[in-house]
Amino acid sequence: MTSAPAVELRDLTVAYDRHPAVHHVNHRFAPASLTAVVGPNGAGKSTLIKAIAGLLRPVQGGVTTGTLKRREIAYLPQQAEIDRSFPITVGDTVALGHWRRVGVLRALGRDLREQVSQALAAVGLEGFEQRQVGSLSAGQFQRVLFARLLLQDAPVILLDEPFNAIDARTTADLLALVARWHGEKRTVIAVLHDMEQVRAHFPETLMLAREVVAAGPTERCLTPENLLKLRRMSERWHEDAAVCEPARRRA
Repeated sequence: MTSAPAVELRDLTVAYDRHPAVHHVNHRFAPASLTAVVGPNGAGKSTLIKAIAGLLRPVQGGVTTGTLKRREIAYLPQQAEIDRSFPITVGDTVALGHWRRVGVLRALGRDLREQVSQALAAVGLEGFEQRQVGSLSAGQFQRVLFARLLLQDAPVILLDEPFNAIDARTTADLLALVARWHGEKRTVIAVLHDMEQVRAHFPETLMLAREVVAAGPTERCLTPENLLKLRRMSERWHEDAAVCEPARRRA
């Protein structure tokens, strides 16, 4: 295993309309690590994930992924960002996980279709290929999205609130998939809100309030002192802060 980081953030600053959402973040996600990104609403967690995925351009600093190519990073957005009104089947949705290898217009052969069926079986949706995604519950649709991730077979996986508003059984099943990816030495980074879930399943934590509050082993990060600091940093942040002026200088 290489000692170089799978993902490195160097002075990363991302802004919307010149207002910083993520501010001077430096952090290394080691290869094969399993990390939870936690913080209050508006702390910049989703912005951080999108910047790593290459969907947002930093105004300062950047993201380094070593020899990884962009197609080797799989990204799962929040369900609220996905339009399920488009008439598409479950099977075709999962098959999109193949597109980086086979292209959008190429028809899938029998072997690739079989992989779609196997991925659906792995998430507990065997036989759902012809169902419309708009007919699924939130938990079923999240299983579909995880099946698509299985087909992407990426060494780095980014999950933005993957267990939000889904049932306990689905959460447990998908957490088992995350553990499987970790066992396969993939690098997994997930935005989460449930601190008990973080403590139970994620060995590494990055605490974010637009700036890094703490990072490292979960048991060392999720202390009462750090959680209080997280809340205070978020509360005192000035929405009109200049892009290159850290929150601590405005306190």
